[in-house]
Amino acid sequence: MKRICWLYFLLCVACTQGPKAPAFSIKLTNDNQSLKFSGLDPAVLNDISRDTASAVWQNLIPVYKMPADTSLKSYQPVQPGKYVVQDSTVIFTPDTPLIKGAIYFMRFYNFKGAGIWDYIKQRRKLGKEGYTDLKVTVKQTNGVP
Repeated sequence: MKRICWLYFLLCVACTQGPKAPAFSIKLTNDNQSLKFSGLDPAVLNDISRDTASAVWQNLIPVYKMPADTSLKSYQPVQPGKYVVQDSTVIFTPDTPLIKGAIYFMRFYNFKGAGIWDYIKQRRKLGKEGYTDLKVTVKQTNGVP
């Protein structure tokens, strides 16, 4: 009877779901001259918004221009620009204007939920964080279609 109880307990514990990652999104704003990020953890956003160094933002939500050969995505330089926090979103305005028809992507690193079961189930390697690339295409600039 004890073995059945332990088996039932282990099944209940193994089947519980962990915390879900926030729904992170990226979209164009300010007449397609800026990128707006939403879905960041509010605690992280408040802590980092007090820091004035732009390198902090470039490490957290770096923006890149998509190369013609997409296999070279990991070797692209970070797009320089200014990050501004407004309410619960971050607005990125690049130093150079966004190019019409160009694809930009933001690399969102999944830092949360990296428990031992995540490494076993998803076959993650220790020391390497997973990431998601969010893409956005600039369709028009300065009100010109």
